[in-house]
Amino acid sequence: MTFDYAPAPESRAIANLKPSYRMFLDGEFVEGAGEPLKTVNPATEEVLAEVSTAAPSDVDRAVKAAARAQSKVWGPMSGAERAKYIFRIARMVAERSRELAVLESLDNGKPIKESRDVDVPTAAAHFFYHAGWADKLAYAGYGPDPQPLGVAGQVIPWNFPLLMAAWKIAPALACGNTVVLKPAETTPLSALVLAEIIQQAELPPGVVNILPGAGDVGAELVNHPGVNKVAFTGSTEVGKIIQKSLAGKGKKLTLELGGKAANVVFDDAPLDQAVEGIVNGIFFNQGHVCCAGSRLLVQESVAEELLAKLHKRVSTLRIGDPLDKNTDVGAINSREQLTKIQELVASGESEGAVRWTSSCPLPDKGFFFAPTVFANVSQAMRIAREEIFGPVLSVLTFRTPDEAVAKANNTPYGLSAGIWTEKGSRILWMANKLRAGVVWANTFNRFDPTAPFGGYQESGFGREGGRTGLEAYLDV
Repeated sequence: MTFDYAPAPESRAIANLKPSYRMFLDGEFVEGAGEPLKTVNPATEEVLAEVSTAAPSDVDRAVKAAARAQSKVWGPMSGAERAKYIFRIARMVAERSRELAVLESLDNGKPIKESRDVDVPTAAAHFFYHAGWADKLAYAGYGPDPQPLGVAGQVIPWNFPLLMAAWKIAPALACGNTVVLKPAETTPLSALVLAEIIQQAELPPGVVNILPGAGDVGAELVNHPGVNKVAFTGSTEVGKIIQKSLAGKGKKLTLELGGKAANVVFDDAPLDQAVEGIVNGIFFNQGHVCCAGSRLLVQESVAEELLAKLHKRVSTLRIGDPLDKNTDVGAINSREQLTKIQELVASGESEGAVRWTSSCPLPDKGFFFAPTVFANVSQAMRIAREEIFGPVLSVLTFRTPDEAVAKANNTPYGLSAGIWTEKGSRILWMANKLRAGVVWANTFNRFDPTAPFGGYQESGFGREGGRTGLEAYLDV
């Protein structure tokens, strides 16, 4: 039995969209010297707004403003005073949560229920949590008097625009650093509204600067001699370029890069629960998640049963307007990303994997891709090795726990993994064997500001979140 859902659209008017947005530098919204960009709604392909971008001269001004603010105001300020500002930002993000959620779904393409229930609340939680650390750094385990590094240059991706901004800015501020942040060129809007909140919170000028632009602006920022710490979340290819360019320069660096996570289901797992975790692991945010469970490893004896349950469940997912509260899978963020997904899916078919795609109707306009599951996947196939960053799942099988570990670790990445079994001893044994920064047990994609997050190998290094994540922003 299936139910028809009446449309339940959220009002786009709540986003308070403006025709144009400017960059935020030294406490003011100013025109950038770069070529303006037009940000597009991926669900309709309509232009949402024009955004001014930074040029190299703007990056220099922003870094100098941040350095001045750090040495004269923010660095000398007591932790308790810094905490008040950060807490105020957290409260204002929470107060404007509905506006931010609608804006995020318009600019990014993700379903409103994800923006509303995950992205914005977790962004606020990061500010609330780190506000609590600002006056307790002497007790964080990094010595009696840990010092800030100076200016943090931060570059964030388009898959979680507001959340990644909070993830980066909150710990930097709590530790006494100042920030120059570059949002992704396809999703600059929520970061610029966060700049409005920062201005309204009366954060001293120069403490946070937000410069929209393309990769050249990011390159200018991470290589600027006035930047003391670089934090980058994005592709492994760009991460390697950054690491190479900063080698020997004495800057502190954290990289959170791509992933190809294994989601491992044993024959004693609660299969219905596992199916929900698998769906959440790969189709949440259209699969635009670096820690997505994109490789499903199923014990052979339950593979057929699990696959049948999975197909049935995936066929109920609703694809469409991101602002409809019933939508489960929204729009792919850009035409460029959609083309990449289509190319990798074609490679899976040509290499002999068995493709199953949901028969759900797709909208006539916009960048959409139906949830897809590949069976009979071998480890040599591109779809098992490369990060697709879309709603595409590759299913492999195993017979023994040792084989599961070997297949799970057969990847250059190492960001996350999932384990599904009723045996606690097996969970602990497996978690110790998996080369992944985060291992979830009988769940997937659970995030908390108190828990450190980060990867190994080509998924990067360093941790963000929790007490451990403070180290990246302190001179210890």
